[in-house]
Amino acid sequence: MTGYAERRDGLARSLREAGAAGPLRLDKRTSNLFRDRAAAPRRRLDVGGLDHVLAVDAAAGWVDAEAMTPYVALADATLAHGTMPCVVPQLKSITLGGAVAGVGIESSSFRHGLVHESVLELEVLLADGTVVLARPDNEHRDLYFGFPNSYGTLGYALRVKAKTLPVKRFVRLEHVHHTDPEAFFGNVAAVCASPADFVDAVVFGPREMVTTVGRFADEAPYASDYTYEHIYYRSLRSRDEDYLATRDYLWRWDTDWFWCSQNLFAQNPVVRRLLGRGRLNSVFYTRVMRWNSRVGLTRWLDRIAGRHPESVIQDVDIPVERAPEFLDFFLREVGIRPLWVCPFRAPGPAARWPLFPTRADALYVNFGFWDVVRSRAPHPAGHFNRMIERKVVALGGIKSLYSDSYFPRAEFDAIYGGAAYAALKARYDPDGRLPGLYEKCVLRR
Repeated sequence: MTGYAERRDGLARSLREAGAAGPLRLDKRTSNLFRDRAAAPRRRLDVGGLDHVLAVDAAAGWVDAEAMTPYVALADATLAHGTMPCVVPQLKSITLGGAVAGVGIESSSFRHGLVHESVLELEVLLADGTVVLARPDNEHRDLYFGFPNSYGTLGYALRVKAKTLPVKRFVRLEHVHHTDPEAFFGNVAAVCASPADFVDAVVFGPREMVTTVGRFADEAPYASDYTYEHIYYRSLRSRDEDYLATRDYLWRWDTDWFWCSQNLFAQNPVVRRLLGRGRLNSVFYTRVMRWNSRVGLTRWLDRIAGRHPESVIQDVDIPVERAPEFLDFFLREVGIRPLWVCPFRAPGPAARWPLFPTRADALYVNFGFWDVVRSRAPHPAGHFNRMIERKVVALGGIKSLYSDSYFPRAEFDAIYGGAAYAALKARYDPDGRLPGLYEKCVLRR
């Protein structure tokens, strides 16, 4: 904690000394945002050193860590004590602070909610260099509840203390296969009411869906390895049961970035061996993707082929009773597949989290889809993404803001707690040194 205090105070001091010297952004090693910001000179705040796990108390059920700690390091530190964070997002490069400021989810979320719902306290660096401690029961409770989904527009998390849960050595997986969407979502709801530890699912097509239920186990007859030659998502289609070591379960999606590694030809056995185990992960794929974004290789190929591409990289949350309707719309109008499906239930009143409100105790399903839609006919910018946004709102859902968004401001404010956000902005960034949420997430400033 002494080392953390020195790093925190040095960062705060450098920000105070710089004053209001132009736009600010974090200088960090990784990012899981998928929206390009407008090019503009910005001061960079170097937070790369804030990546230490500070303490783990397995008996009390918490971990205390600096906000730039990637989840792979956070999970390793807690697993060494027989515990894990209540919710461990799918990719190793996601940071603790990023999952709180954004909206982190995984297969334990049906029981424990989203990442921010397991946070006990957080220290936040404000734009004027002040550091405040936000807890649900202190004078900064409004920031504690308003920080999730704020995306660094109210301040930057420096340290986060979050709940953990005990683990066992293995996770036993049961894959339940479906051909009917109504039965599939009914099964998702049913297993969420059972004594399971993990629940998620994959939609491969309109008549092929797989629910996966995970339960901790002390022993296992075998432990599958999906970190090199074998591909996890393919196993769902052919197996009814599987066992993974708990650490491998947490990162089962990371080796192939779910299934997006196929866009880099990394599912080809020859390419896979050439890359080697060390490059089969989301960190490497993200670097390749960002390189391609800079040089425009695939844009050039699409122009040569006469195709009009649109990136459709989104996570949307739909009440489970409306999920079959959304799936039918999505497969018919957009067509990306597979889709990841992850249920979650937000415990407590929805008003507790004003910038990402959901119905209290309602079961939602998160649909994750990440690809490019290519068409021969041109469309207005954001055609497919706008269509998805309209459907999500019509079904009473909400979408994450880590990627492209196109909402008009009034609609955005109505969905994402505009009045509450304005009050938070007035208290914690009254001089507007940080961009507003709409400016950052929709206007990409």
